[in-house]
Amino acid sequence: MTDSTLRLVAVNLLGMVEHPGLGGSPYRVDRDGRSYVPTGDGGIVLGLELGDPAFGLVADHAAPGACLVHPDPAARHALASYACIGNQVRVRTGQAAGARGVVLGKRGEEGRVIIGLSQADLDRLRPADEVAVRACGQGLRPAGLRSDVAVMNLDPGLLSQLPVDLGGGTDAAVTVGVRLIAPSRLAGNGIGRPAVSWDLDLQLPPPGMDGAGDLVLGDLVAVDDIDARYNMGYRRGWVTVGVIVHGASPLPGHGPGVTPILTGPAGALRPVPDATGHVGLTSAMVQLQ
Repeated sequence: MTDSTLRLVAVNLLGMVEHPGLGGSPYRVDRDGRSYVPTGDGGIVLGLELGDPAFGLVADHAAPGACLVHPDPAARHALASYACIGNQVRVRTGQAAGARGVVLGKRGEEGRVIIGLSQADLDRLRPADEVAVRACGQGLRPAGLRSDVAVMNLDPGLLSQLPVDLGGGTDAAVTVGVRLIAPSRLAGNGIGRPAVSWDLDLQLPPPGMDGAGDLVLGDLVAVDDIDARYNMGYRRGWVTVGVIVHGASPLPGHGPGVTPILTGPAGALRPVPDATGHVGLTSAMVQLQ
């Protein structure tokens, strides 16, 4: 029996909408030594959607929707590890009960799952509301995918909608349309963490004359020399592709966050950058419109 004939199972999970948390001080210190209040870091973020700019926000790590956690540490790790981008979610309690949405990505800090809902449903959502997640996708091995390329954090039904070409044979390279390719030296928070439950922050400069160009939430980006099969780390001649799931951050070592979806040797996984015409994960694709 080959990997492509194995059937994935789905798992029903429970998450609680996170309340933002701050330490003893309301301030953080940016890369230039200035203090700021980290608005938008966790919890429920309103007015932000897939397709919005990752830079230019007066915010810190802002994600387009709400973050789910669990009070039991083991359950929280399972929630973050099993949930995949594109998985369906349903609000179970509170004023938004019955609302349906989708998983949009992962975040670090002991595991957070980012979910997207309509703006009207997000407005009714409150911290501690319970959300059911139908998790499926970890271990996905599409038919014809070459053995040295790994897929992760992706609902099986979403792969065909993204700009991914599996190549049509086990020896053919997988090609992926991306907004940009970043060098591994820009990899920040998330290095050394498990790829199935964390994101990787990219220390990208903001768009401009010397910047990396515009990035929007939902863009696919590639990172050279990063192996994300297990714990994300440097590996020369490797490449990882992921989805931008949260916005930029003033913190040193932080930036727009990438949830990895594909990783493999550079000859087997080939990103194709398109700075102006790229279309990644969209609200229409996951039926949030």
